[in-house]
Amino acid sequence: MSTNRLEAFSDGVFAIAITLLVLDIHVPEPGSGHLGHELLAQWPSYAAYVISFLTIGIIWINHHAAFSRLRAVDQSILMLNLLLLLSVGILPFTTSLMATYLKESSGESLAAAIYGASFLLMGAIFVLANRQILFRRPQLLREPIEPEAARGILTFAAIGQIPYVLATVLAFVSPYITLAICAACAVYYALPVASRGAGGHSDASIA
Repeated sequence: MSTNRLEAFSDGVFAIAITLLVLDIHVPEPGSGHLGHELLAQWPSYAAYVISFLTIGIIWINHHAAFSRLRAVDQSILMLNLLLLLSVGILPFTTSLMATYLKESSGESLAAAIYGASFLLMGAIFVLANRQILFRRPQLLREPIEPEAARGILTFAAIGQIPYVLATVLAFVSPYITLAICAACAVYYALPVASRGAGGHSDASIA
């Protein structure tokens, strides 16, 4: 199978997920209080929205970079791609959960842990997909990739999961630490320096 249908379907899922994020930001009801205060009170929703938007955007860039290396896909790659899209599809829910519970006195740590774990899950699946593409199915590549270069791509991707492990575990110390780590990762991977970290390859790798 060619990659065209896979990428078109995947782009649709990414687009829907990134659009659903904004639904957690609500217009304050008239008469509910000072508009400025009510807007500022939603800052957890804004923060979670921006972080998740950047993260989904970066994984979309990574997805394009990874699958553009292929001339065709097989069943194993299709299944890994479906799992990746499943993990992307739950991000609007985990983002809303984080935004809703961040300032609460109960449940906030679990909500933050789920938020961090959702990024970790997405990244881990993407690492597996990259491993399948680069090492298990090299015959499907458009052009051969040197083993050293392939290892560099995969190593950089795997190391990128460490902050999300920390974000998930430290959620039980403070949910704000989780939010800060996820924000720092989103900003870092959105910068051009991140793509140079993968041995000069184009992946702005969050995964």
